Amino acid sequence: MVVYSYNAWLVAASILIALMATFTGLSLTRGLSAVAIGQRQLRIGMAAIALGSGIWSMHFVAMLAMRFGVPVYYELIRTVASALIAILLAGVALLIMHFASRTPAAMAASGAILGIGIVVMHYVGLSAMQGCLPLSSPASIALAAALAIPLGIAAITIAYGRRTERNILLATAVFGTAVAIVHFTAMLQTTFQPAPLTPVGAPRLDNAQVAILVLISVFVISGAFLLSSASFMIRQPAPVAPKAAPSPPPPPDLPPQRLPYERDSRTHLVSFDGVLAVHAEGHYTTAWLETGPVFCPWSITQAEARLPPGFMRVHRSWIVNIARVSAYERAKDHGYCVLPGPPALPRIPVARTRITAVREALGL
Repeated sequence: MVVYSYNAWLVAASILIALMATFTGLSLTRGLSAVAIGQRQLRIGMAAIALGSGIWSMHFVAMLAMRFGVPVYYELIRTVASALIAILLAGVALLIMHFASRTPAAMAASGAILGIGIVVMHYVGLSAMQGCLPLSSPASIALAAALAIPLGIAAITIAYGRRTERNILLATAVFGTAVAIVHFTAMLQTTFQPAPLTPVGAPRLDNAQVAILVLISVFVISGAFLLSSASFMIRQPAPVAPKAAPSPPPPPDLPPQRLPYERDSRTHLVSFDGVLAVHAEGHYTTAWLETGPVFCPWSITQAEARLPPGFMRVHRSWIVNIARVSAYERAKDHGYCVLPGPPALPRIPVARTRITAVREALGL
């Protein structure tokens, strides 16, 4: 049996790489529901490369940290295959979360695939060793999977349960340490026997060549990490909407609790109870009544100030009568209010910043 030792600095570096790659991958997937499908696919691909190459780099930096006392080589094809497997399975996991319904079952499937990716990458990469034969029992492989799958599910559940900065950081800690825990637990259960090098057939890499590949991977991960960190920490100020041109003041004898609308060269008045929603249209608004849309001379700002408390601004261009909402729909990072009314009345979007307030107002 070959006795080995560890370089503590490289062990620490391997764990740091796993954390950096996890943070980069999870940060790249924030806010994807609001972008076009093509851009969403591109960013998922970038996130999968960050996660997969991070898992692979962590593994091989930890392998470089081991001192066997005998020359060790790695078969090129299996070494590259282990990286591609990690990237592929990470991509599948992210595709489930961003193109399927985000249910608990989907999160569990995504996390399990991500955990399986750690285990498969580890043992495929380990099988590439030459000069030192790694021996792993089925029980040790099962133990690695029993650790990786629950930790992968936990990381995905935390990261996608609520897409907040706190959850991203917590999921980074969970999954980044999961990669390290699975690797070193699996290595603890693995023994190494001296073995002669196989005849040269497939190309192989020595430790120096593996180190060069790992350095390239870590350089890319580090650059992506710095860019993701900058975007993560710098919060863009909310855009300031241009001030609407002031509308003529209402007549002094306007009865309270009435909304004006224009039709047939007349200004009509309707009780607020009959108003379902108000939608911004430039400097004016469209009021949705049970009979259909009508033109209202108020701006959205004036409507928000003059409508009674039962009305709520749920979006920068929508105010709804909360008492008339018949259903609430949740779609990924967005919500919608459904009101019974004319067929042309659409589902009313709820801004992400207003979801909690709207749900509380609805008693959800």
